[in-house]
Amino acid sequence: MYSNKHIAKISIPILLSLLAQNIIQVIDTAFLGRVGEVELGASALAGVIYIAIYTLGFGFSMGSQILIGRRNGEGNYAQIGDTVVQGAIFLLIPATLLIPLLRHAAVRWLPALFESAAVAAAVTDYLRWRIFGIVFAFVNLMFRAFYIGTARTKVLTLNAVIMAVTNVVFDYGLIFGKMGMPEMGIAGAALASVIAEFVSAAFLLIYTRRTVDTDKYGFGKIAFRWPVIKKVLDISVFMMAQYLFSIGTWMLFFLFIENYMGERSLAVTNIVRSFYTILTIPPQALGSVAGTLVSNTIGAGRLNDVSHLARRITLVSLGVTLGVTAVVFAFPRTMIHVYTDDPALVSDTVLPLCVLLSSLPLYSIGMILLNVVSGTGNTRTTLKFEIITLLFYLFYMWLVIIRLRLSVAVAWTTEHVYWLSLALLSHFYLRSGKWRGKDI
Repeated sequence: MYSNKHIAKISIPILLSLLAQNIIQVIDTAFLGRVGEVELGASALAGVIYIAIYTLGFGFSMGSQILIGRRNGEGNYAQIGDTVVQGAIFLLIPATLLIPLLRHAAVRWLPALFESAAVAAAVTDYLRWRIFGIVFAFVNLMFRAFYIGTARTKVLTLNAVIMAVTNVVFDYGLIFGKMGMPEMGIAGAALASVIAEFVSAAFLLIYTRRTVDTDKYGFGKIAFRWPVIKKVLDISVFMMAQYLFSIGTWMLFFLFIENYMGERSLAVTNIVRSFYTILTIPPQALGSVAGTLVSNTIGAGRLNDVSHLARRITLVSLGVTLGVTAVVFAFPRTMIHVYTDDPALVSDTVLPLCVLLSSLPLYSIGMILLNVVSGTGNTRTTLKFEIITLLFYLFYMWLVIIRLRLSVAVAWTTEHVYWLSLALLSHFYLRSGKWRGKDI
């Protein structure tokens, strides 16, 4: 059985890796808050649109990670590298096709979605550069699946540092025109993110070639092999749909805020979203650990250990989240000043931020339980849970934002509805024992 020390040893590098991935958007937000409210709000909308594309690769990599974890638990190491290589080849196809499509959409179609012409122009400027990063992001996801699935997560810490430092340097240079770089504003934030993702992909490729036993893990097969990809898709297609539905609904949340509440409310929402991104990293990391360890545990034939493992990681997730949340709740104005120096904007953000903080304990529980269900290989079930939850979420979001026209703070109570529903559905499913016997 895995000890708390072993869980921490695996989860901390994943946490730092997630921090690096999410810090890109957070750093963009912090810098753009010094440029203007329009750029601050537009980066949120553009970022969510980009993430909607990113989730296709993320869902596929999560399916790969589950399969890699199961093979690692079984000791079938030679099949692991084949999964990684085939996954990377497969993801490069949609990535290459999506670049011209989204660049065209950013100019021709997306501006019609926004009420503000200034916001629409800023979103277009951001996405025309940001979409190039999708190629490198998809490659990074497959490396991440390999290192998490095999519980060799130390490299993710170093990668996190490299990625974050690269992004800070180029954000500063390209947004404000410093260090001999052109002043590009919001487009500079997008280009800096692309450069950071490229550097990350190059590092992981070099590190893997130099440190991993390629023969042991079967990395020698480069040719396209549909049977391997189909095996991954049988698991991941439901996760890809699940994440796409989730982020698509999340994008509607920002569109509703922009259309029905205005640019100031959108700027407030982006600051709160940035806190959300950072504060949910610990449960996200522990969720990845939960999925991986459950998959490894089942692969090793220890099905009776799954419930105890899920309970232990859930308690750790809840404890860490409560601790981090308490710090922000004690000093909200100080924390908000990281993103803006405007006193009015700081005051408008305090209450919505506190509402968000109150939802995070539910997030910390729901994220672990949902990943445990996914780790059993029952990804079709997690998709069903997502659809049921999103129906409640959409109705509630329509009610408080469009029908009743309530405040931004009330709008953020949608997170309570979402995570309470997912946590309950996952809990009762795991207690039912229906997940036993799933063969992947």
